[in-house]
Amino acid sequence: MVVGLIDYSTGYELSFSVFYLVPIVALFWLSGRAMAILASVLSIGIWMLGDWLAGMQSSFILGWNGVITLTFYMIVLSLLVWLKSFHETLESRIKERTAALSEEMAERERLEKEILRISESERQRIGYDLHDNLGQHLTGTAIAAMNVEQDLADMGHETAAAKVRRVVDLVESGISLARKIARGLAPVHLETEGLIDFFEDLALTTCSHLDTECRFEHDGTEWPVDVATEIHLYRIAQEAVSNAARHGKAKHIVIRYAETNGHVALTIKDDGCGLAVVHMASKGMGLHIMKHRAAMIGANLSIGSVPEGGTVVTCTFNKPYEPSSTEQDVR
Repeated sequence: MVVGLIDYSTGYELSFSVFYLVPIVALFWLSGRAMAILASVLSIGIWMLGDWLAGMQSSFILGWNGVITLTFYMIVLSLLVWLKSFHETLESRIKERTAALSEEMAERERLEKEILRISESERQRIGYDLHDNLGQHLTGTAIAAMNVEQDLADMGHETAAAKVRRVVDLVESGISLARKIARGLAPVHLETEGLIDFFEDLALTTCSHLDTECRFEHDGTEWPVDVATEIHLYRIAQEAVSNAARHGKAKHIVIRYAETNGHVALTIKDDGCGLAVVHMASKGMGLHIMKHRAAMIGANLSIGSVPEGGTVVTCTFNKPYEPSSTEQDVR
């Protein structure tokens, strides 16, 4: 009606037929094709009435212009129908593709978790085999050798007994080594001994086996996290220390587990060759696994370079909720 009034006020010499498309297009997108066609017919009627009232005497010209304008509106509406159909089809394909990508990402995440679960299960199995089967077998071997040593000593063969004693010492060293390897592969006592003890053991093992000075720092607080989280944190520290010692050629490594800015932070800092060397040497797989392990426990993993040289790996997560003494009393 507003366009019709403006059209009437300007006279029939000026055509405002194009401006009637604004409400027609709006009705098409909001209410559909039928309402747009009705709006087109009403617009033609208002336009023709305005021109007739403005003084146009020729009914033929008025009718002809009305037919041409209506035809133009119908062509525009046909194009709009095609455009809307194309838009809806494209939107549908985008939604389908987005859903497919979401499913693919979810499946990939599930497979990655399954691979980590199987890997952890295999570590546990190998660790148990080393601890139970090989450890017991070596223990039996040591006991048998000790019996032989005692028999030789009783018979006065001191030299032979000393040699057998050397064999016993080697076997006992093998037992100790097998237990350390088993402990690293399968932290079977993590739930009872706690994560702090295992970090301390990791530092001691690194010092003795990798010819690298490694120390563990802790602020004295222990947070109540579940065993799965503890295992992932231990594996992250284990991988970071291994990368620093083997690939980064670090001489000093510091493992720190403490509260920082309201969060719990596990930090592994070294003075090695830096992030680029470690990344190239490990092909990025170890770093990717660490990040995935952090994501599985809702933690954030950052890896950066130290200004004076070296690499720092930081895994931060929200401080676990600790019930107050009042809540514990209520329970």
